[in-house]
Amino acid sequence: MNKMLIVDDSSSWRRYHKDCIEQLYKDKYDITLAASAAQANDLLYAEVDEPYDIILTDMQMESDYLPLYAGEWLIEQIQNFDAYKNSRVIIISAAMNIKFIAEKYNVEYIRKADCRSIDSYRIIGG
Repeated sequence: MNKMLIVDDSSSWRRYHKDCIEQLYKDKYDITLAASAAQANDLLYAEVDEPYDIILTDMQMESDYLPLYAGEWLIEQIQNFDAYKNSRVIIISAAMNIKFIAEKYNVEYIRKADCRSIDSYRIIGG
C-alpha cells in the first residue's frame, strides 16, 4: 500500500481530499492528515524510514514562514530530504500563483476550484 500525506489547515478540505482519494482509489493509499506545515514536517521526520509516496499540500496555512507560503516552505523541506527524493508533491491550493510555484519547485498542482470535481484527483493515479 502506498503512503500519502495530506496537508491543509482546513479540516473540511482535509476530509474532502481524503474522501475523494479513497473513493477513486479504494484501499490503494494509507492516508495521513496534517493540519499545518509544521505538523507535516514533523511527520516527514517521523516517517523517514518509510517515506510518503505522495504529499498533497495546501499553500496558504500558518503565517510563520513569511515571506514564503507555509506550503512552499514545506516543499523546500521535502526537497531537502534524501528519503523523499522519489516522492510526488502535489500542491492543492487557491493561491493565484499556484502554477508559478509548481514550476519553481518542479511539482504538480491542482487548483482548489477544480477540486469540486472528483475527476481532478485522477492525476494522482493508481
